[in-house]
Amino acid sequence: MTSRLPSLNGLRAFEAAARHMSFTLAASELNVTQTAISHQIRRLEEELGVRLFVRQNRSLSLTPEAAEYLPGVRAAFNDLRLATDRLLRRDDDHVLTVSTLASLAAKWLLPRLAAFQEAHPGIDVRITTSTTLVDFQRDKVDAAIRYGRGQWAGLRADWLMADELFPVCSPSLLQGSKPLQTPQDLRDHVLLHTSGANSDDWRLWLTAAGLPADISKQPGVTFDLQFVTIQAAIDGIGIAMGRTSYVQDDIAKGRLVVPFKITMPADAGFYLVSPQGRADSPKLAAFRGWLGNAAHATS
Repeated sequence: MTSRLPSLNGLRAFEAAARHMSFTLAASELNVTQTAISHQIRRLEEELGVRLFVRQNRSLSLTPEAAEYLPGVRAAFNDLRLATDRLLRRDDDHVLTVSTLASLAAKWLLPRLAAFQEAHPGIDVRITTSTTLVDFQRDKVDAAIRYGRGQWAGLRADWLMADELFPVCSPSLLQGSKPLQTPQDLRDHVLLHTSGANSDDWRLWLTAAGLPADISKQPGVTFDLQFVTIQAAIDGIGIAMGRTSYVQDDIAKGRLVVPFKITMPADAGFYLVSPQGRADSPKLAAFRGWLGNAAHATS
């Protein structure tokens, strides 16, 4: 076998085709034709003197030699991506990009962010919101605030705060014509829901309170973002299921009240997560320290 490195284009074609198990999808990813992928892999096989793929009708599979070769090729490309990422980020040491849920950003993070900027004027914080998990290799994001149990492979996860579930409403509802003194009174009010990850919050709380879960199925209003649901409660439209991090400021300022003294601890919480290789960068370490103190002060 030749001692020089094989064609880089051939290796890229091989890695992409092996990951997708499709020449067509590999061609789409690399923005070339399927014929080009086929030619690049054929030339790579000739260079190596090893067959890499078994082509049968419309199926594609790796040969035993290719299956053994692939992890090393994939690791090499990952190392190249990380090295390039580190190189390009040298000019962005003052820019910190953080991804989080829109509701957490609007109701908890943004009201506190001015304090971080005052303490660290040399760091330019950029907040991006998303309902999907960040891909740190693909997305230009330094860290993310995620909700879960802190178990994400290859990432450092630093605990921030837990959430409790409890109903919240505008103070005006307590003075309305319909009573709201016991949880049973919920049957006479409009319940506000959030779709997606928080869609089961009402049922969970009702079950914990020993109430019929079917109360959550009565006619109500559903929103796609939690902070919009909370704003609807502030506006007196109905009663929302609040989470501590989303409603504690509105409660403190009197915009929301907690009608019942029944809370349900959540079995997960918010974490600051970042790739292990970049977790100790100065800008991220500064943000992590401030964020942890901010979360502790409001828990």
